[in-house]
Amino acid sequence: MIKHLPALLIVIPLLAAIITPIVGRINRVLSWYAATITTFICFAISLSLLQTVLDQGSISYWMGGWEPPWGIEYVIDYLNIFVLLIVSFMAFVGAIFSKNNINIEIDEDRKPIFYGVYLLFVTGLMGMAATGDIFNIYVFLEITSISGYALIAIGRKRQALFAGFNYLVMGTIGATFFLLGIGYLYLMTGTLNIADLAARLPEFYHTKAIFTAFAFLLVGLCIKLALFPVHIWLPGAYAYAPSTISAVMAATATKVAAYALIRVMFTLFNPEFYAQVPFNIEYTLLFFSVIAILAGSIIALAQTDIKKMLAYSSVGQIGYIVLGISLMSVTGMIGSLMHLLNHAMMKGALFLVVGAVVYRTGYTSIEGFRGLGKKMPFSMAAFTIAALSMIGVPLTVGFVSKWYLAVASIEVGMWWLVPIILISSLLTAAYFWRVIDNIWFKCAPGEETHERGHGHDCHHAPIKSNDAPVSMLIPTVTVAVLCIVFGVFAYAPVSLAEKAAVILLK
Repeated sequence: MIKHLPALLIVIPLLAAIITPIVGRINRVLSWYAATITTFICFAISLSLLQTVLDQGSISYWMGGWEPPWGIEYVIDYLNIFVLLIVSFMAFVGAIFSKNNINIEIDEDRKPIFYGVYLLFVTGLMGMAATGDIFNIYVFLEITSISGYALIAIGRKRQALFAGFNYLVMGTIGATFFLLGIGYLYLMTGTLNIADLAARLPEFYHTKAIFTAFAFLLVGLCIKLALFPVHIWLPGAYAYAPSTISAVMAATATKVAAYALIRVMFTLFNPEFYAQVPFNIEYTLLFFSVIAILAGSIIALAQTDIKKMLAYSSVGQIGYIVLGISLMSVTGMIGSLMHLLNHAMMKGALFLVVGAVVYRTGYTSIEGFRGLGKKMPFSMAAFTIAALSMIGVPLTVGFVSKWYLAVASIEVGMWWLVPIILISSLLTAAYFWRVIDNIWFKCAPGEETHERGHGHDCHHAPIKSNDAPVSMLIPTVTVAVLCIVFGVFAYAPVSLAEKAAVILLK
């Protein structure tokens, strides 16, 4: 059974996605149990595969015993086990959190379908990360996208339908570009296995067909990644989706798209190819990453809705990930991979807190957070920790990845990137301070105040804590605490990211 774990990682959630809506018709609570147990099993399998990779190196699994490139191969190495752990853990966290949260954001009769589609979404993400076949990446990309459209639109907000449709249009364009790129690669090489492609492509590096294929793959993945300026699907998707989906999608979907970009750029192609490309790919990605970092932070500063603020913040954080990729150095890749993990933790915690606030108050406006520090102390403490991590305060995860990106920038002679990272961090501090100020230093709506010295005092009855239910608090606080744990004890994730980076850039 152990040797089949790479396949079970995909097969189990896929089968559960079919079964869950059926058992949910018998008893709707069973669908939540099915989703939670399934995602926990996926996380446990990912941990087991991590141990195997650390002990034995990369794992190659042949589906049906068919030898690649004739058969489909699953490959588990340092890079994708890193991503699989992020996806499976956040999927498990999201499943636990959803038990109470979806009661107010999704109609009762849609809950079994919600959990079935949720597991299909998780299946697609993990399939993209685990497969060693580039066409399979496309197949799982479409599974992820189609289920993502449904998860966004399944909520009660009417805007969610438009957001889901917008995502569908942009996602289809991105997938079409990606598929066209695969078609050109197959036309020239006659294979779809990534390892086989990597071996055969060098003799065709000089051809226009391969340049075209690379351009199509790059554009398609940048749309899926939501890299500025092709990010227009992301703000609506995050803002109007049910809070559980906002959290899980923000923590996983763009991270897996970034993984696919890294896999294409550094496994499928090698530095010899980039020397022959008609345009400078490093500077192209660097330009768009810097624009994304600054534009995302500036637009987030102008938002009054917390979910939209976090969505535009994600646009900026995606810029950090692409910045590390564009530097094409081991240190830069470590920073990029660490930001995959760190942003998943930080943004996941922030959206989970927003879900808790929606559950208790129904508010998503930044003004609606006034006085919540006293009413929801644990949730607001988690929000504050995650916000400090986003800013990049030392001893938090955000500082670790920004440090590596800054060091990498200096190593490659682009010291001017360091002020850009600092400016973005200051902008991040500015838009998060508005929320933190409301949480801890402002009176709740309806409370009278009178001046006292240079400040003010709030008149209210003694406040009783009205924090989120335990099933929502535990996953939220856990993810927030990990923002500190991985900031203080960064060696474990950094060592895994370093091993992956060295192999990618060897």
